[in-house]
Amino acid sequence: MQRPTHEVEYEQMLLSRHTFLSRRGGRRTDAVLERSAYILLSRIRVQGPMSIGELSDAFGLDASTLNRQTAAAVRAGLLSRIPDPEGGMARKFRLTTQGERLLDEERRGIVEVLDRVMADWSQDDITAFASYLKRFNNGIEAIGGRPWPRPSSQDDETDG
Repeated sequence: MQRPTHEVEYEQMLLSRHTFLSRRGGRRTDAVLERSAYILLSRIRVQGPMSIGELSDAFGLDASTLNRQTAAAVRAGLLSRIPDPEGGMARKFRLTTQGERLLDEERRGIVEVLDRVMADWSQDDITAFASYLKRFNNGIEAIGGRPWPRPSSQDDETDG
C-alpha cells in the first residue's frame, strides 16, 4: 500500500511545474517578474535590506549566484545598493520604488489567478488549504534550517 506522502510528492511535483506559468492566462510572456526575481524581492520586502551574505544564507545559494541575480535586479531598476542601515561594512540591497511596484503588480496578478482557480472553493476550504500549505512549508524550513519570514496579516492586506 502506498503511503499518502506518495500522493503529496506527486501533487507537489505538479504544483512546482505551475510556478513558471504567468499569472494571466498561463502565458509566460505575461509575467511581470521572473520567478527568481519575484522570490528575491519578496524576501527583501519581508526582511528588509539584505547583503549578499545574508541572501546566500537565506536562500542556501552560493554568493556568485546571488551576485548574478542581484546585479540583474539592479540593472532592471528593481533593487538598489545602500550602506548597511545598522552601520555594518557590507552594502545591502533594498527594493526601489519600481521594484515595489512590480512586486505588487505580480503578486496581485498571482492572487487573481488563484482566485480563479479556487472560485468554487469555500472561504473555509481556502483558509484550511493555506494553513496546511504554511504548515508544510514550515516543516521543510525546519528540516533545512532556513525559516522564511512571513508578513503579518496587516502587511498582506496592504500588499495586494
